[in-house]
Amino acid sequence: MNPEKFQQQLLGWFDQSGRKDLPWQHPATAYRVWVSEIMLQQTQVVTVIPYFNRFMQQYPDIQSLANAPLDEVLSLWAGLGYYARARNLHKTAGIINQQASFPDTLDALVALAGIGRSTAGAILSIAFHKSTAILDGNVRRVLARYQAIYGWTASPAVSKQLWLVSEKYTPVERVADYTQAIMDLGATVCTRSKPQCTECPLQSDCLALQQKCVAELPTPKPRKKIPTKHSVFVIAIDKEQHFFLEKRAPTGIWGGLWSLPELEAEAGIEAWLQENSMTLLKQQALPLRRHTFSHYHLDYQPILIHIDKLINNVLEAENRLWYNHTQTQNIALPAPVKQLFDDIIKH
Repeated sequence: MNPEKFQQQLLGWFDQSGRKDLPWQHPATAYRVWVSEIMLQQTQVVTVIPYFNRFMQQYPDIQSLANAPLDEVLSLWAGLGYYARARNLHKTAGIINQQASFPDTLDALVALAGIGRSTAGAILSIAFHKSTAILDGNVRRVLARYQAIYGWTASPAVSKQLWLVSEKYTPVERVADYTQAIMDLGATVCTRSKPQCTECPLQSDCLALQQKCVAELPTPKPRKKIPTKHSVFVIAIDKEQHFFLEKRAPTGIWGGLWSLPELEAEAGIEAWLQENSMTLLKQQALPLRRHTFSHYHLDYQPILIHIDKLINNVLEAENRLWYNHTQTQNIALPAPVKQLFDDIIKH
């Protein structure tokens, strides 16, 4: 199919069936598109919408985001995962806020933290109506099937091939609608499992459909065995049901979030209590839990220790605090830690 026909069929479908009421589409400013694209990285639309709405209510423009404390930004992000996205968003907001305007070139955008080529393309095409290709996960799937391109789509060779295809089909006119259309097609019709090929506007020329290999494409990532790490989470709670938290390092897993102290083994709890001048009242091992990150499993043993909190609050510091779970506190907690607290309070 030539590019003109591809565009016409895709845009015709979009006019009838595309998503036109997403919150970041009204208005589709560079700031709103940028925030939405960062949130949508590895996260589905249905999950992102409430986070986006709360984020926009708190930070309606780039200046308010740039001036916000990182802890506050992370607390609004808590639950979305991949927290480096939030840290990069905050960092980049500060940079853009010092400039005269939002960057509107590919080179300027990809130079900023957290903005890759596809995200930059989405911003340029949707917010600035500049003809710029994108290649997010949905688009990779559509094009890999349409052209029957084998190989893991994120590998350098296949990625290069898909970028050439994406550039070939990206129009000059209606590029904002086209960009939304091809993302929508991948998200709602050309889905990873059970694609609705009979509803696809591109079915007549889809090579994967013709060759009966739709289920085989895109080629999955070569599987590696995910390692498992083990840890002990110390849940120190006082008589008023305040939990003791430590702030994690700014980078890495749960970077910049408030979390529980971690030990290699339960045997280290006595030394930890002495180090932190805490008096143990009762200790209880809770059921083992697992949290899976993108590159490893974390099996963690929660140990609930009831303690007497010292009146002088020696432990209070920038990277330590007593958390009152019954009140709203503007701190960012990893979802598994928040779930632990909810379960403990309930019982």
